[in-house]
Amino acid sequence: MALHPQLQAIVDASTGLPPMESVEPTVLRANYEALTAKAPRPDVAHVEDRMIPGPRGEIRVRIYRPNLEKGQAVITYFHGSAFVICSIDTHDVLCRHLCLQSGAVVVSVDYGLAPEAPFPAGPDDSFAATKWVAANAASFGGDPARLVVAGDSAGATMAIVTALRARDAGRPAITAQFLIYPVTDYPDTLPVSYIERGEDCGLTAKAMRWGWDLYIANPADRAHPHASPLRVPDLSGLPAAYVITAEYDLLRDEGKAFADRLIAAGVDTTLVHYDDMNHGFMGMAGSLTRADEAMAAAGEWLKATA
Repeated sequence: MALHPQLQAIVDASTGLPPMESVEPTVLRANYEALTAKAPRPDVAHVEDRMIPGPRGEIRVRIYRPNLEKGQAVITYFHGSAFVICSIDTHDVLCRHLCLQSGAVVVSVDYGLAPEAPFPAGPDDSFAATKWVAANAASFGGDPARLVVAGDSAGATMAIVTALRARDAGRPAITAQFLIYPVTDYPDTLPVSYIERGEDCGLTAKAMRWGWDLYIANPADRAHPHASPLRVPDLSGLPAAYVITAEYDLLRDEGKAFADRLIAAGVDTTLVHYDDMNHGFMGMAGSLTRADEAMAAAGEWLKATA
């Protein structure tokens, strides 16, 4: 199946932009924030930013509430980044749609990014933020007994690793994980999807390798289970998972491989594949029909599961 015509027009419009790996991270972050600031934002009942304690200093979070009732499920959300870019501002639109479609409180986390904060800073920040959400959920209408971790791309890596650490530590209790085209393995050997979809589909193989190499300062850490969770020996005991993959995405194969391993480990797992989408399409909710459909379907699963 070809790329969806709506999405093809967006990809065509970005032709000519400098490759991601050729731009300084600070400049690239500013560019992404300026670009995403133009997107239409749906209203939610309440939005607030807070600074919370983290292992390296304070972490900024943004809390979205679908209504002002108490006892809502809570989704701790980690934005995509290639481990280097983006923020809670670039993912503001996505989190608003997720809040509305799931009926849950969403807490978006500005975890540390490479190269300033290489591995394991991101996972450490993410786990600390999730523990804070569990301890403080009631203060913003959340129910700590219905806690979900979620993210897209490298943010999905943070969600997976947070679920693993919570399982191994025995707390906090996590009900579900929502993983959008997750990064799950350092590409020592290129998956087929890196070869088929590594150019002209949005995120490129060169850009992803650039992000990985800024993130992993010590090459020995490439195989660490908190960097490459596909290499975790035992995935049993993890919370139910909803995994989204896209055909025109170089991360397609590792996302499916991780979902397959969850299923083999006995984890209740739903894998949804979009044949005509690329990496990043969920961030276009409100502007892309298929993203709206995907968000609505995920929202129904989250309501039923959490």
